[in-house]
Amino acid sequence: GPGILTQSLLDAGFRVVALESNSNFLTDLQSLENSLDGQLKVIYGDFFRMDPMAKGALKPPAVSSDKLFETMGVAAVPWRADVPLKVFGIVPQQLERNRLWRLLFAMYECSSIYRYGRVELNLFISEKEYTVLTAKPGKSKIYQALTVLAQLGYEIELLHKEPWSSFATNLKNGGLAIPKAGRLPNDHFCLVRLTPQQNLFTGGLKPSNASTFIFMVKQSFAKPKSKLTDRLNSWSLDNSDTLLKALEIPKNAAMCNLYPEDYKRLFEALQNSDLFAETFFHDEVLASTRTMN
Repeated sequence: GPGILTQSLLDAGFRVVALESNSNFLTDLQSLENSLDGQLKVIYGDFFRMDPMAKGALKPPAVSSDKLFETMGVAAVPWRADVPLKVFGIVPQQLERNRLWRLLFAMYECSSIYRYGRVELNLFISEKEYTVLTAKPGKSKIYQALTVLAQLGYEIELLHKEPWSSFATNLKNGGLAIPKAGRLPNDHFCLVRLTPQQNLFTGGLKPSNASTFIFMVKQSFAKPKSKLTDRLNSWSLDNSDTLLKALEIPKNAAMCNLYPEDYKRLFEALQNSDLFAETFFHDEVLASTRTMN
């Protein structure tokens, strides 16, 4: 855009690397870069087209995280170390949910920007998606797989809510560019801080099996009101009653009533079960990962 967010960060004293995907705005940003003494670096690129799975050389505005971090001079740190980098940006409303999913996949697999550690995201997202990210168990309409995985993976903080009226959101035909949500509030743009949890990869959850965990959660919400015992039986688990008793989860619990931590404990227990057919997930996990990318 025109650099309003960039200017605010510069005024606050930050060293800023600005990714701009619209070539129409590059000239003004580059002029601003030249007027500063190394505080701003402008790159033609799109944060939300980072590390695409396409083969061959990347064509801008697609960008490689490795080259970007090398340009910034930011080295990888261990997962449990402090946050190495803070990202500020606005999630485009087009395919907003897909973009959030893609970030989640990368975070759980420690790929792309998360190869460098617990990168903190400060993103403007729609109020509708913020409501989903922070939903509570039992709300079957809004408590979703995305909710579970986001709450497990991130510390989620609402920093600011801004009415849509503050933004130029009218289409050329006079209609609103921000669609009204049927059952969810969507009257604001929400600035949300997403900080990866330092203790995410404890127990049996690891980046190497995270895609299986993601798919397990997604499949669990195919029928959110279904009983957990029915879901376990569909996964060829014969000792489900014993497992749920050990985990202190009621046998008649519905998928939408489990807390995010319950899903992690369940997955870790299944990893230790000889009867769990993890291979059942293999093709679905690969297809789901390709779709998100």
